[in-house]
Amino acid sequence: MNLIIGIDPGLAGGIAVLDQDGHIVSITKMPPTPAEIYDYLRDITLIPHDDIRCVMERVGQGMPGQSSKATATFARHCGHLEMALYALSIPAIEVTPQRWQKSLGIGTARGLDKTAWKNRLKSHAQMLFPSLWKAKKITLATADALLIARYGQVNK
Repeated sequence: MNLIIGIDPGLAGGIAVLDQDGHIVSITKMPPTPAEIYDYLRDITLIPHDDIRCVMERVGQGMPGQSSKATATFARHCGHLEMALYALSIPAIEVTPQRWQKSLGIGTARGLDKTAWKNRLKSHAQMLFPSLWKAKKITLATADALLIARYGQVNK
């Protein structure tokens, strides 16, 4: 079995794991500490698998209007994720939001405020993973991670 990890690296993001057939193996909102991030990813590596890889959203700069402290905190958090992946020998690639969203046919955020755009992403994830939607496990925190993992599953 091959595992694909999708990571939305924001502090309010999430991590999702799919198998090669697109079945959900695990999903969680972003663990709050570096140790918990490492532990979660380590537990994923303990699942019997032939291959494991990660797709992480590339978000290399701060957001307009974001303070330098917030930008530094976010960069440090991304470093925690990268180091955990490296320590666990999980190969990772980065993908821009525009690329994975276009690949999945989601469209663009043009003309939408942040809430409307996030709800569109959540809605798309609910469409792709109806069993989770019915169990109310797709949240704004996990929707992007699921979609990023789906991108990794269909774009090998």
